[in-house]
Amino acid sequence: MNCISPHERQALELVDVVDFKWLMAHEGHHVNTERLQTDRDYAVSCFATAAASPVDALRNTAQRLSRQLARTTR
Repeated sequence: MNCISPHERQALELVDVVDFKWLMAHEGHHVNTERLQTDRDYAVSCFATAAASPVDALRNTAQRLSRQLARTTR
């Protein structure tokens, strides 16, 4: 059986949020994780900053997190 429960999926999303926060911090940008998840304009701004980064891991994490957050705000 190869499926992920909703609880496991939430854990994966939390991991992405934390990864994003620390990758952004490494680039000199503070991220408020609660606001990232509740303020769409703030999240879009953070993701735009990440998209301009030369760090592949940051850009990839931002894309993945952006897709996750888009699914939860529909």
